[in-house]
Amino acid sequence: MGKQAIRTAAKVSLDKPASEQACLHNRWHPDVPFAGTIKNGEVVKIECVDWTGGQIGNNDSADDVRDVDLTKIHYLTGPFEIETAEPGDVLVVEIQDVQPMEDQPWGFTGIFAKENGGGFLDEIYPKPAKAIWDFEGIHCSSRHIPGVRFAGLIHPGILGCAPSPEVLATWNEREGELIKSCAHMERDVAQPPNPQNVHAGSASDSVKEKVGQEGARTIPGRPEHGGNCDIKNLSRGSKVYLPVHVKGAKFSVGDLHFSQGDGEISFCGAIEMAGVITIKFSVMKGGVAQLAMKSPIYIPGPVEPQFGPGRYIYFEGFSVDEKGKQYYLDATVAYRQTCLRVIEYLRRFGYDDYQIYLLLSCAPVQGHIAGIVDIPNACTTIGLPIDIFDFNISPHVPAEKKELGSCAFAGSS
Repeated sequence: MGKQAIRTAAKVSLDKPASEQACLHNRWHPDVPFAGTIKNGEVVKIECVDWTGGQIGNNDSADDVRDVDLTKIHYLTGPFEIETAEPGDVLVVEIQDVQPMEDQPWGFTGIFAKENGGGFLDEIYPKPAKAIWDFEGIHCSSRHIPGVRFAGLIHPGILGCAPSPEVLATWNEREGELIKSCAHMERDVAQPPNPQNVHAGSASDSVKEKVGQEGARTIPGRPEHGGNCDIKNLSRGSKVYLPVHVKGAKFSVGDLHFSQGDGEISFCGAIEMAGVITIKFSVMKGGVAQLAMKSPIYIPGPVEPQFGPGRYIYFEGFSVDEKGKQYYLDATVAYRQTCLRVIEYLRRFGYDDYQIYLLLSCAPVQGHIAGIVDIPNACTTIGLPIDIFDFNISPHVPAEKKELGSCAFAGSS
């Protein structure tokens, strides 16, 4: 007897507003209704819209990135009831495949305006910008960053189970305290619950109102359930172990990426796409206690772009910022400096800084903390694959400046 076809647990439309699709939601809350049921041990396909719900177009202008409505973002598919899952269990999520939608074989990488979340280097590069990437099987290339082609490590940016009311209250309390304590800063440090453009699947008006008032934004990952962790190695063959907080788990997934660098340094820095993910679900009864789990764990799969020995250039950064200010073991400052070293290096070949910033966000760069004990300087590194370029960027070869076009900016056409 042959194997049965894999069931699609949820289908999405790329032609219908995300806010009108009952299998989608954009807040974490235990009262968002189930979008379907999945058996313990079942393999299913789940379709996902891109994280903006289709707000970004395949064009040569970044006006859509500039004007994106961030109250609508991170539309997730779900939540799904996983049969037999109860609080205290662990949901084992085995990612078997992730693919773009057949009728949308492209994705985008963006730099959002600082007031819209910006990115890791938004104070240095504040202009909205965008690159469109075309998919050719496992490879991608961009008319906005010519001279580059690489294989994608396709993965979901977001997966997690719904919080219990108690976990949700903890999130809102601690993030609310952070917002109050950082009121003097000239930027958002967290996103509180926001009823504007809340989408709660098939919820009634009263439940939708409650979700809007209490629901946690899906923008950050959180220790109790994972969520938006943007881990590039959660690709095909990976197993993710998620704590269950409510009956049925209420699992959701979305924010699919064709490729991403370690850190996803610009906000919208991966190659964002609509797509379909194939997952096997199984329940580990009592798994939270068994694993002493306080945050998700995962085992990476066997799939990753391969570059041979000596085919990376590694750049170093330390806890001294671009103005010469010394920080104490600050890995964030160090990683920012590491990024700037790569930008300075690739600028010599003819790329502008925004093209490099976008490329660092989505290409399969390797980011590491090299040292975090030698006071006062943390040391971080970025490994840049040499072979993603169609010209030689090795240090021993003199840089030849080329005409390498431009990414898309707001106001361009």
